[in-house]
Amino acid sequence: MTKLTTASVLAFERNLDISDAFFWQANSQDENQPVKPVTIVEKSVRGTISNRLKNAIANDVAKLDAETEKANLQKVDAAALDVENDTLIARWSCKVLPFDGKPNVCNDQDYQLALEAVVQGYIHEHGLAELAKRYATNIVNARWLWRNRVGAESIEVTIKCDDEVIYFNDAKQFALNNFESNDVELQKLSNLIEQGLLGKAFVILYIEAKAVVGFGQEVFPSQELILDTGKTKSKVLYQVNGKAGMHSQKVGNAIRTIDTWYNDAEFPIAIEPYGAVTTMGKAFRQPKQKQDFYSLFDNWILKGEKPETEQQHYVMAVLIRGGVFGASGKE
Repeated sequence: MTKLTTASVLAFERNLDISDAFFWQANSQDENQPVKPVTIVEKSVRGTISNRLKNAIANDVAKLDAETEKANLQKVDAAALDVENDTLIARWSCKVLPFDGKPNVCNDQDYQLALEAVVQGYIHEHGLAELAKRYATNIVNARWLWRNRVGAESIEVTIKCDDEVIYFNDAKQFALNNFESNDVELQKLSNLIEQGLLGKAFVILYIEAKAVVGFGQEVFPSQELILDTGKTKSKVLYQVNGKAGMHSQKVGNAIRTIDTWYNDAEFPIAIEPYGAVTTMGKAFRQPKQKQDFYSLFDNWILKGEKPETEQQHYVMAVLIRGGVFGASGKE
């Protein structure tokens, strides 16, 4: 019998298909006032030099004094509510696609059969309820608002799916650091997501959050990564047709922040093959610990070494996230 090896070409499509989130604004004290989009404006600001200076300048007192006395002139994008509005409204959608373990691309049919058998065995034993509940919790707690959540006095979240409406009047009551809530409405949403992942129903969720942040207050869309070194602005915010928005990748990162299964976990991190959190400059699932996705995945598929239940959840969550996982070939 030929020894099973990892397919050199292996890829999974994501099963949570998330749209961009776009920003609107309203007055919480006047329901008759029409909802308006949040727009991006350009500002020219006069700042100060506050960054750490290069050694060549820092070691020269004359140059140091001259540099620090300069004005820091720059153009930046900004987004804020109008003075008559105090509520940020963010809307996006999430299509939940069936997850059965079948890769989008695989060039080794023996490997694919083994992979599908493992996934189906996991679903038969555990179902997808645990993962669905964690995804649902991150929708309901409005983690995906990121900095906008921190500055909000209160947040309402509404999810619509076909004729069903699930409403939460206080998103902040749901914790960011655990997934233990037994809220009935949260369980309804979790069940919908699980049904979609199991392929038992077509599920597309329409999510809206209303965050009271204050009249005329600044709000925070996604910031664009500008690779052109000749840029004219030091900060460029994401917008489509003048309407401020948040990248689908940023929303998706929040929804898949469910990994509390890494070693000595203190808080959830986003599902990533190496548990990388770029804002911290750290990978929480380094290969040397044998807790990274590839170590767990290969031992499970190729050797039949089933990991602990929590690590099984993690491996399946990576596949649901999607990505290219094939072997790179010769070392």
